[in-house]
Amino acid sequence: MQSKAAQGSTPTDTDRELDRALASGPLRDIVIPPCPELLIALRREMDKEDPDPQAIADIAGRDVAMAASLIRTANSPYYARSRPVTSVNEALSLLGLRMTEKLLTAFLTRNSIRVSSPLLEHFWDTSTRRALAMAHIARQLYGVEPDLAYTCGLFCHVGIPILMQGVRGYAGTLTEALARQDRSFTETENAAHKTDHAVVGALVARTWRLPTPIYQAVRVHHDFTVLQDKAVLAEVRMLVAMGLVAMGLVAEHLVAQHEGVEEHREWALYGPACLACLAVDGTEVEDWLDALHPQFDAVALG
Repeated sequence: MQSKAAQGSTPTDTDRELDRALASGPLRDIVIPPCPELLIALRREMDKEDPDPQAIADIAGRDVAMAASLIRTANSPYYARSRPVTSVNEALSLLGLRMTEKLLTAFLTRNSIRVSSPLLEHFWDTSTRRALAMAHIARQLYGVEPDLAYTCGLFCHVGIPILMQGVRGYAGTLTEALARQDRSFTETENAAHKTDHAVVGALVARTWRLPTPIYQAVRVHHDFTVLQDKAVLAEVRMLVAMGLVAMGLVAEHLVAQHEGVEEHREWALYGPACLACLAVDGTEVEDWLDALHPQFDAVALG
């Protein structure tokens, strides 16, 4: 959710960089999808001091597919109910306001940013698991709001499908970036297109008026030099973004372990620095993986 501080913030270095990216180069003609009206309405209600559950249920009910998705999730084995949920109101009562907000946000984002490439077959499942993992980590560490961490996890890689749709040759670049071990994902993207999914994802997050630390973190989530950048200590929002970057790589590791995919080089290179930033060790990470397994499984079932 967008804080009042974020809404009234002055332009940051990230803002200026994103403005330059939009004004020139390969992103001049790229289409950044607008924030869905239902998501705006959802945020507006959830930003209230005392959100109205019926108003949230009404928002969910405005889209038949979204309502069905919410009910299907409530009926997944993860929640183990003896009697099936049959309405949006029942689903909301079972899931709670915060989880309902997360599920609706994921649904609306997924349906606003379409993924059609076989290369991205499980893109949104993985994104949702990353978001769940980041929220779980935030709850254990108490340094970042879990809702902020969840949204950051959901938006980290949204630039990839947008580049796939709008930039010629990006499918080949994506295949190469996933395979290369001698340079980073974003270095491969920039070599081919003079931009990368971190820039595009940050543009989407800013366009959708997400809190400043989220689009800052999305912008630098492959730049782990920020973990040693002393300048961030003077900027509270960037300090939060730094924590989100560290959480993000740990979350990627947890999701990769669950999905049985090859670990990306970034975990070997920067995993220890991220763990040190969060002041956790490998034992805690293993405990998190055990705790998250049921939620990860429910993503595919829901």
